[in-house]
Parts: sequence; C-alpha cells; structure tokens
Amino acid sequence: MLGSLNSISCDICVIGAGSGGLSVAAAAASFGEDVVLIEKAKMGGDCLNTGCVPSKALLAAAKHAHAFSTGEKFGIKSQKPKIDFAKVNDHVKDVIAGIAPHDSVERFESLGVTVIQAAAQFIDRQTVEAGGKQIKARRFVIATGSTAAAPPIPGLDTTDYLTNENIFELRQCPERLVIIGGGPIGMEMAQAHSRLGSTVTVLEAFDPLGKDDKTHTSIVLEKLKQEGIEILSHVKISNISQSKQGVKIDLEDGGKQRQINGSHLLVAAGRKANVDGLGLEKAGIEYSPRGIVVDKGLKTTNSKVYAIGDVAGGLQFTHVAGYQAGLVTKNILFRLPITNKTNHIPWVTYTDPELAHVGLNQEMAKKQGVDHKVLSWSFAENDRARAERATYGLITAVIARNGKILGCTITSPNAGELIQSWALSISSGLKISAMMNQVVAYPTYSEVSRRIAITNYADFPAKPVVRRVIAWLKKFG
Repeated sequence: MLGSLNSISCDICVIGAGSGGLSVAAAAASFGEDVVLIEKAKMGGDCLNTGCVPSKALLAAAKHAHAFSTGEKFGIKSQKPKIDFAKVNDHVKDVIAGIAPHDSVERFESLGVTVIQAAAQFIDRQTVEAGGKQIKARRFVIATGSTAAAPPIPGLDTTDYLTNENIFELRQCPERLVIIGGGPIGMEMAQAHSRLGSTVTVLEAFDPLGKDDKTHTSIVLEKLKQEGIEILSHVKISNISQSKQGVKIDLEDGGKQRQINGSHLLVAAGRKANVDGLGLEKAGIEYSPRGIVVDKGLKTTNSKVYAIGDVAGGLQFTHVAGYQAGLVTKNILFRLPITNKTNHIPWVTYTDPELAHVGLNQEMAKKQGVDHKVLSWSFAENDRARAERATYGLITAVIARNGKILGCTITSPNAGELIQSWALSISSGLKISAMMNQVVAYPTYSEVSRRIAITNYADFPAKPVVRRVIAWLKKFG
C-alpha cells in the first residue's frame, strides 16, 4: 500500500463495516490485496449492534419466558415467569460482545486491512476523503447499509420514539408498547416484548406481513393475537403527541376515530438507504431515496464503484449483503462475470412460529404468468410436530409443470432452518423429484419437505397406463 501522510493508494476501498463490507475486506485481504476499510460508527454495522443479533437474542429470552406459561399440554403446571428485564438486556449485550471480536478493528488490522474510523466522502470519481486522509483506489465498494425511516406522520418529529437503533438499550420493560409497522421487525419485537411483560399494540397501514403469502401470515397473526397482541391493520394515523403517560396516537380504524395510548412507541415502518454525506454526485454515482442505482453486476454509474447490501436497494437482509460481497469480490479480483440473482434468496420472519420463504409464491407466479402447480402439506401430519404440540404449521411449494421447484413457503417452528433445502434446490435447478428421493431422519420436522413432494405423485398409482404396465410385468413372473 502506497501513500504519504495524508494520502493512501490501495487496491480496494470499502466504505461501511457491516456484513457486506467486512466480507469484501476480509476476502480481498486474504488474496493479498491492499484494502482500506472505512467505518464512521460501530464495526459490525446494523446487524451486529442494532439488528439481527440483538433482536434474535431478545426473541430467545422471550421464548424461554413463554415456556413457563405454556406447559399444561405437556403435563407441566404453568406459572407466570419472574422477568428481570435488566438482566434480559445484559443477555442481549453479552451475545453482541461475544461476536464483536470477529468484526473488530483489531481483527481486520491483523488481516492486513487498513481501518479508518471516520465518515467517508467522495471528492471526485476516484478519490474518497476520510479522517483527514485521501484514499485513491482501483475499485471502491459502498456498503453503508440502511437506517430506520420515519414515516411522515404529524407530530412524530416532536415525540420521543424508539427504533431498532435504541430499543435494545432499554433496561426496563415497556409497560404498554405501541409499534408502528407490521412488517417482520414490528412483529418480531411485538411478540418478544409481549412475552416479556409488555402490553403491545401494532398499527399497520396495509396488511401485516404483507410481503408474504396470506395463508401463511394468517397462521402467524392468529398465534400473535392468541398471545394477547393487538394488531390493527389498514389504519390511518392522523397525529402523534407526547402525553404524561408517554405517547398518544390518534387514528382512523375502520372508518371510526380512536385513540391509542402507550408508554413507549417503536417505529418499524421501513428503512432508508444510507447515502447522505457520501458525496455521490462528485463521483458520478446516481441514487434515489431507495438507494444507489446499480446494474446486474452491482456496479454503479461510476464503473470503478460497486454498491452492495441495503444501500443498493432490493432485498434488505444481512445474508443478501454477504452474497453480494462474494459476487463483487469475484468480479474485482478475477474479472469473472457476475449477475445479482435473487430468486434463490430466502427470507425469514423470526416470530413463533417462524415464517420462511424462498422463490415464488402462488400470487407471484400468477402475476408473472408462470404455468405452475401448488403443493401443500400440514404439519398436523408430521409426527415430530405432534410430539411437540406444534401442528399449526404449513408448507406450500410452487413448482413448474415439468416439476422444477420455483418456490416454497413454510410456517412452523424452525422454518428458517427448513427453508434452506428449498433454497439449495432452487439455486441448483432441481425438480421436486429430488426432494421426494431424499432420505429424511425420523421423526423430524424436515419430513414435511419429502411428504409435500410425494403429493405431486399422489395420482400416479391410479393412472390406467401405470396399472397396465404393472399388469404386463406380472406376466414375466
């Protein structure tokens, strides 16, 4: 790496030390490339510090609390758990602390990466300024992620509210938590806090969990409602204001005016790409409120600059950022052609039950005019689910007429694990026969994947031609 006191020349400059940026930096450094990594906030980004990791740690604590009050069906007397919310918060912080060294400045410097902890800004098409230094690089990768978006609701800007960036700092459980946004983040936090002692109301302008199959979301939503969570859909919030108790929300629900009061307000109504302050105009990089414009190879309108993860728009998941990091690394180091495909990318809502999806669902297939067939199987027919009293699950698969697997949706405990075999099948172009031919350990939830595949051939034994073939073969002994 070349440079003077105030300038650095390197092979690759990565802006943003979240999942995607760290993956590019580590991979490139392992091949001996000179890498500069710039991060203005915490190493590990949103996922480690305010997103995936703390939310799943909180959900895990909530699941243990919930188990106390749901043992009757197993012959175990139910009881109300004693919850120390401060210690729950300690658990969340401890999980973060356990992972943090892997994402730390020290680790990346040990890999040979130059880490600059400052804000980055392009000053021209091939130069970035950060921490008083000017960095010139052969290629740049922007991986700055996204932050919680504040919807344009009157009064919100003068009201105290939480987002994913500060809700994990709470040391006391909210007495009455109101959540704006019925997407995955809103629903996960609703169930977690409800199980830990909050009274929770969710406000959604459209359909809760609206990006997923309605048959499956209805299972999740019914389970949440059974646990005492109030979910109001298709509501229009007219005003939010501070009150002595916390927050007051005026809204229209089903044509009627009503007021919701809460001790705390969580806003989980979408996210915005982190593009402010990057000086993208000076680098000739086009962007919009949804993120940086990229082509199928994740290049921006400046051919020397790539954008990956949330800041590039599209699916906003940590594993997508990691996947895209691998793509751009191949292209930068080996000049291999890449295409940012998303049909094999799974996503999971980590409620209980979990809701997992990959590829096309029935509605998507219809909109795209794909000739398809829908298979379905209930977890009520799964012996492991019966043993664990979790028979409310459902698996739905969409396949082409030639049997090629196009998509799958699963609602059940551990659906995020079960969906992986379907994601692999789609990425490998497999047919439903491959899922049927696998040997699955008994008794496991995974049997549903084989059983649903078998349904595709349910009418096969009754076909006249099949019967004739069997009869003909009998003649040979």
